[in-house]
Amino acid sequence: MRKLNLLVTTALTALVVAAPRAGAQQADLTGLVSSPDEPVMEGVVVSAKKDGGIVTVSVTSDDKGRFSFPAGRLEPGKYTLSVRATGYELDGARALEIAAGGATRDIKLKKTRNIAAQMTNSEWMQSAPGPDEMRAALLDCQTCHTLERVFRSTYDSDTFTQVLTRMANYASESFWLKPQVRPLNRASNPEQFRKMADYIASLNLSAGETWTYPLKTLPRVKGRGTRAIVTEYDLPRRTIQPHDVVMDKEGIAWFTDFGDQTIGRFDPKTLKLTEIKIPETVPGRPTGSLDLELTKDGTFLVGMMNQGAIGNYDPKTDKWKIWHMPPEFNKDNIQLNQVTINYDVDGKVWTNTNDGTGNIYRLDVNTGKYELFEPLKLLPGGPAANAIYQVSPDKQNNAWLGEFRNNYIGRIDAKTGETKFWPVPTEKSRNRRGRMDDNDVFWFAEYRGNKLGSFDTKTQAIKEWTMASPWSAPYDLVTDKRGDIWAAGMATDRVTRVNPKTGETVEYQLPKPTNARRVVVDDSRPLPVFWTGSNHGASIVKVEPLD
Repeated sequence: MRKLNLLVTTALTALVVAAPRAGAQQADLTGLVSSPDEPVMEGVVVSAKKDGGIVTVSVTSDDKGRFSFPAGRLEPGKYTLSVRATGYELDGARALEIAAGGATRDIKLKKTRNIAAQMTNSEWMQSAPGPDEMRAALLDCQTCHTLERVFRSTYDSDTFTQVLTRMANYASESFWLKPQVRPLNRASNPEQFRKMADYIASLNLSAGETWTYPLKTLPRVKGRGTRAIVTEYDLPRRTIQPHDVVMDKEGIAWFTDFGDQTIGRFDPKTLKLTEIKIPETVPGRPTGSLDLELTKDGTFLVGMMNQGAIGNYDPKTDKWKIWHMPPEFNKDNIQLNQVTINYDVDGKVWTNTNDGTGNIYRLDVNTGKYELFEPLKLLPGGPAANAIYQVSPDKQNNAWLGEFRNNYIGRIDAKTGETKFWPVPTEKSRNRRGRMDDNDVFWFAEYRGNKLGSFDTKTQAIKEWTMASPWSAPYDLVTDKRGDIWAAGMATDRVTRVNPKTGETVEYQLPKPTNARRVVVDDSRPLPVFWTGSNHGASIVKVEPLD
């Protein structure tokens, strides 16, 4: 199997070393953040990137306006500084040289003249007038691009009707730098988008040069939310979409490329990226993969989306095993998203399709045979009104389902095939990614409901926790060894940490628009380390809380 090895030669390796250099001061870079309006500015993200490097390190100013890069994070050299604080921009030089003993630089900010360029998708959602039902439809736009593009557009309703028709025929793996067309036309009647086109035309700049409603922004993070170090590792091409990032026992980050037939292996210590080619099973169909699961035997299972197959990669042998779907299932609109790894129980892997049917398939890894299940026929409205996004196995390898259009959690019994659904209290919660923990509690992110949820499979008790920021659109969640819940707002560019016992919520601001999807936590250290991919920013993101 051919590999493309990209060894990034850079002196930035020291950025990922936690221990301070011998003789280093308490901080490599420190200073105060202020502006004419706020002499002390809390919650401002300050970032430093070494010239010519691929690593950006960021910290956040505390309640005294002070920021500090711990010793060992920024080696001597020339850097470029940047900040993130909606409504403000840097007032002064961006260039900075850090000597062996560290550096001090106070940060002066000024009011920005273009706040719209700084707003997150969540802030656009809050600013938009109109009923929640219409605003919620805008969430689907951020799958491919920022909402700023929508609100800045000048198209009228007629033009947007055509635009929405074209976009509906882009594959799920598309984004603004790399659109891919679906094999089958899913939108032949443009008038079905007229209502949405009318709404967007009422929001954008089609009728004038300014918006007719106030632009609303989120308050900056504070308190514990300022106590974290964020490290971003740039990937070599802007079209790489690191959708699912998982960490192995050696601290290597593996990821699926949502738009290309590769999985990536990135070593944060050496900054070496290896791209491993996935066999293309159906040439001409959209490329890219979604779910990546590290199995108990150290191999990887991959949901190969429109390629209509499940792949298994063995890093030791550098070999792939591909289970193709049979022709009766492998239609042009097939899209296998998720895969499960408890096949040691009965030799079976569950997967789902996003082809409009909501069908679930079960693969026998020994025979290669796929079985068909049609759970959505049990719900009101059937497949036309419901969808399945997540499939997770419990210890008996029963399949647990997250329903994505309404608000159901479901289960398919592995032995009998019996299907049952339970409604989540929040209407239109749109349950997206999730996973089963060691106690057979199913955790799930409520993408539309703006909540995080859990379903105890033994007691059937459902619990929910509301995200701190409105319209966060959490895509996924995970729990750490302390019991805290971790998620990322796909619309807020914020990482959320929740204590489920007390309800305390902490938000950490990410330095750039991130479009976070899958999230993982490395629990091998005293404090949890959060990882995700910037699906539209071509980078791997690490968040290290300091408490």
